[in-house]
Amino acid sequence: MSKRAERIFSFLVDFLTANAAYYAYYLLRVRSGWVDYPIEPELWLPMIAVYVYWLMWFGFFGLYQSWYAKSRLDEVITIFRTTGVGVLFLFFIIFIDDSSTGSQQTNRLIIAAYWLTLFIFVSAGRLVIRAMQRRLLESGIGARNTLIIGWSKKAFELCDMVLKSPALGYKLIGFVSVSKGKTKSGKKQEYQSIRVLGALEKLPTLMRQRNVREVLIGLDSTEHDKLLEVIRACDGEEVGMKIIPDLYDIVSGQARMSSIYGVPLIEVSPELLKPWEAALKRAFDIAVSLLILVLGFPLWILVALLIKLDTRGPVFYKQERVGRNSKSFFIYKFRSMTSDAEKQSGPVWAGKNDPRVTRVGRLIRKTHIDEMPQFINVLKGDMSVVGPRPERPFFVEKLTKELPLYKRRLKVRPGITGWAQVKLKYDESIEDVRVKVKYDLFYIENLSWRLDLKILFNTMYVMLRGKGHA
Repeated sequence: MSKRAERIFSFLVDFLTANAAYYAYYLLRVRSGWVDYPIEPELWLPMIAVYVYWLMWFGFFGLYQSWYAKSRLDEVITIFRTTGVGVLFLFFIIFIDDSSTGSQQTNRLIIAAYWLTLFIFVSAGRLVIRAMQRRLLESGIGARNTLIIGWSKKAFELCDMVLKSPALGYKLIGFVSVSKGKTKSGKKQEYQSIRVLGALEKLPTLMRQRNVREVLIGLDSTEHDKLLEVIRACDGEEVGMKIIPDLYDIVSGQARMSSIYGVPLIEVSPELLKPWEAALKRAFDIAVSLLILVLGFPLWILVALLIKLDTRGPVFYKQERVGRNSKSFFIYKFRSMTSDAEKQSGPVWAGKNDPRVTRVGRLIRKTHIDEMPQFINVLKGDMSVVGPRPERPFFVEKLTKELPLYKRRLKVRPGITGWAQVKLKYDESIEDVRVKVKYDLFYIENLSWRLDLKILFNTMYVMLRGKGHA
C-alpha cells in the first residue's frame, strides 16, 4: 500500500485498539467494584479525549512514519517505549486528579494494567497491518520500482537476494551499469530476465522516466570509486538508497545498518531526525530567536545608528541563499561592507582583511553581531540556530559540480552557526569549502542535542573573544 494508505490504515487501527484498551481500563476501574466512586465517571467524552492524546503522542514519536520495510521488533519496541512514557504522563496530569476513594496501590495496579492492555492492543493491531502488507507485497501489490546499480557478481547476488524476498517490496525493473563500455554492445544484456537499462550518467533520467523509488547498489570491489557518483546522482531525488554490507567502509558516517525481513541492507542517507526530535529542535529555535530579538533590541538600535553614521547605505543587508531542500530565501544581516561591494567583482567570497568591510563592519563581524538579524530567518523557519552555513545559488550550483555530496547539506535547515563555522575560518577558496563540507556532513549524520549545545558553547566562546573573521 502507498505511504498515505498505510498512514490512514494505521490511524483507523490505532483508533480501534486505543479505544478498546481504554474501554477495558474503564470496566476494570469503574465497573469491577475495586474502586468506589460517589458518581460514576462518564465513558465516551474521556475516551475520545484520551484517543486524541494518543494520536498526537504517536505522531510525535514517529509511529505514523512508513514502517513496512523496517523490523517489526523495532516497531514493537517503539510502541513499548512510547506507550510507557505516555501512560506515565497521563497518570501525573489526569489520573492523579481523581475523585475515587481507592487506595494508591490499587490505582497504580489499574494504571499498570491500562498500560499493558494498551501496549498489547496497539502492538497486535500494528502486527496485523504488517502481516497484511507483507502478503500484499508477496503478491506484487504495492511494490516500488527499483534499480540495481552495477553489472557484476555483487549486483547479481543482490538481484537474487531481492527476488527471493518479495516481502521487501522491491520491483526490479533493470540494472544500471557503471561502465559505459558494458552498454555499447548491440546484444541485450540481462540477468534473471532483468535488463541493463543504461549507464550511470543516465541514472537521473531513468529514475524520473521509470518512476523509481528505490536504488540498490551492488558495486564490485573494483568499482568502489563510483559510489560517490551514484549518491550524487540520487541526491535531490525522492528515492531510497541501500547497499550491501561489505561497502559500508566507503560511506562511513553516511549510512545506518538495518535488517529487513532478515535481509541485511545498509540505508544510505536515512531519515535524519525523528519527528519528536525535529519538533523539539524547532521549538528551541523559536524560543531562542524570540529571546534574542526581544532582549537584544536596544543593542540592535545602537548597531543600526553606528552603521548609518559610518557609511551611506541601508542598515540591513539582504541576499538570496539556498535553504533546506534547495528552497531559496533571503537572508538578513547588519550591513558590514560598502553598499556596492560586489558591483565590479560579482559574487565572490569575503577574504581576510577585506577592503570592502567598513569600520563598524569590522567590529560587528569580529563579534558576529552582524549575524543577529538572521534570527528573523530562524523565526520564519528558513534557518535554524545550528546548521550548515547557507550559501548563495551561484556557489551552490558551482560547488555541486565540483564537490561530491555537497547537496547533502541541503537536507537540513541552514544555521546561523554550525560545526564547520566554529571549527574553521570563513570561506576564501574552493579548498576551504571542500574542508567545510566534511564538517557539515559530520554534523548532519550526527545530529543531536549534545552536538548542538557543544556548537553553541563554542560559538559564544568565539564571540566573547572577538575571534570572528573581519
